[in-house]
Amino acid sequence: MFYKTFLKPILFLFPPERAHHLTVGAFRFILRIPLLSALARRWYRLEDPQLERRFLGLHFRNPVGLAAGFDKDGKYLDTMAALGFSFIEVGTSTPLSQAGNPQPRLFRLPQDEALINRMGFNNAGAEALAQRLRGKRPPGLIVGGNIGKNKNTPNESAIDDYRLAFGQLFPVVDYFVVNVSSPNTPNLRALQDREPLTRLLSDLQQLNRAQTAPKPILLKIAPDLSDAQLDDILNIVQDTGIAGVIATNTTISRTSLATPTAELDAVGAGGLSGKPLKDRATEVIRYLHQQSGGQLFIIGVGGIASVEDALEKLAAGASLVQIYTGLIYEGPGLVKRIKRGLLERNV
Repeated sequence: MFYKTFLKPILFLFPPERAHHLTVGAFRFILRIPLLSALARRWYRLEDPQLERRFLGLHFRNPVGLAAGFDKDGKYLDTMAALGFSFIEVGTSTPLSQAGNPQPRLFRLPQDEALINRMGFNNAGAEALAQRLRGKRPPGLIVGGNIGKNKNTPNESAIDDYRLAFGQLFPVVDYFVVNVSSPNTPNLRALQDREPLTRLLSDLQQLNRAQTAPKPILLKIAPDLSDAQLDDILNIVQDTGIAGVIATNTTISRTSLATPTAELDAVGAGGLSGKPLKDRATEVIRYLHQQSGGQLFIIGVGGIASVEDALEKLAAGASLVQIYTGLIYEGPGLVKRIKRGLLERNV
């Protein structure tokens, strides 16, 4: 209530990207002060054996994670772990650092409780991320590495980029996510087609299985795929032996939005996240779950802003959930509210 009544109106006076840095910076500052840090950690803490999950050979203290894009360079692990996330997906990380698209590139749609972003994989590069992740990590926190290709790398050479990022991050992450579904890197989504995607995932699996202790590889998919394309995804997962999927990334659709068309046109291109994505993301999860006979491991993400939204994703077939845009509109207490709701409903 405090966030939505007092803090959010102030933060929404700032451009979204600026507000992001201000908010995280302020909370990081609080966590450096021992008394305030202890109070904050106690306020957001909620742990219970009933919340624990074991998937992919990993132990998750609860089923709520932070989606990729929030912490691209692994700078905020302690900060976000203090809010109660059991796992954080860093990235998307590319082999070489890149500035991303020109600002402004992040936009709020308050009437829809949504965001549009065209960040463009802005990050410091996989090696810089690996160096940071070699430092002290919050105990028990699971870290996933979301990897992509550099903007200037042609699709014909994309495998090389994914191999490089994979190798750089392998020693320091617990699982990998292959991102071929962002709409903000030119032609990236073409890699979701059956032939190039099979080739990419097979190559990474070969590299993975050559390691002493292979790590789970997940595929992040777009919500804009047809049923036939989702069937292809299921076949590719089976053929390549990857661990599962993350459903879903942002959407390029602009249907059924309350935001005026003129305002959307002024914003321009980008991936839409938040409440308008909720139902489609759940549909994709349910379809994949049913078509796989419940055998596919799925992390559900897209439009989760309440306990009910998280329960919906889990009931549809997700084993874990991730949030991002919901934090912007509902505040940092959302994580604890979801966990409390899961406990109250014995989920």
